[in-house]
Amino acid sequence: MKVRIKFAKLGAMKFIGHLDTMRYFQKAIRRADIPIAYSEGFSPHMIMSFAAPLGVGTTSSGEYFDMQLAQDMPTREIVERLNGTMAEGMDVLSAVRVEDGKASKAMSLVAAADYRVTFREGKEFTSDWKEKLKEYISQPQICVFKKTKRSEKTVDIKPYIYQFAIQGDKIHLQLAAASSNYTKPEQVMDGFAQWLGIEQKPFSYMVHRQEVYADNGNEENHQFVTLESLGEEVE
Repeated sequence: MKVRIKFAKLGAMKFIGHLDTMRYFQKAIRRADIPIAYSEGFSPHMIMSFAAPLGVGTTSSGEYFDMQLAQDMPTREIVERLNGTMAEGMDVLSAVRVEDGKASKAMSLVAAADYRVTFREGKEFTSDWKEKLKEYISQPQICVFKKTKRSEKTVDIKPYIYQFAIQGDKIHLQLAAASSNYTKPEQVMDGFAQWLGIEQKPFSYMVHRQEVYADNGNEENHQFVTLESLGEEVE
């Protein structure tokens, strides 16, 4: 039985890196006595994979990982057992069974993600940042400097900004999240500061990832669905 877990990472837990988050859940699964399956060979390991790494310092209410169980188990019980072992700031939100096939490969499914960005008090880029941000996003091209493991280059990220809205003092961004076009909200905001020609104050804004999506459509007609919706609860 393959199970997809959705969890939130809040508060001080945002400072825990991706590898430590993986180790945290491995220990939590043992403490919760979840019958997870192990790989074969001389060095068996838990069969589990995370959908999309979350940057250190970013909170989230839409993180996912898949795990293979050695035996069937009610999904509600999985949630209850895991939450019984969670530290403050880490909460399991749901568990669903996913069938073998395309829907069961969380890491390769990731296509987009929703983010909420808010400025820290007194660290707004300009007093009229809302109007300026709308102007910045409305450009036909938004070129930012991007570093990769092999090179440094200028990339147009405008095609990878799927949604943009300002809701009160919050900025909503839906960005591409596949490995080939992964776009960070920090790239959008840092590029905005450069476009304004200002020297950005350290820790000017906070980022919260709200959800992660798969794409049931194509590049011309996206049909985003949550990774959670590709599974079903088991009684």
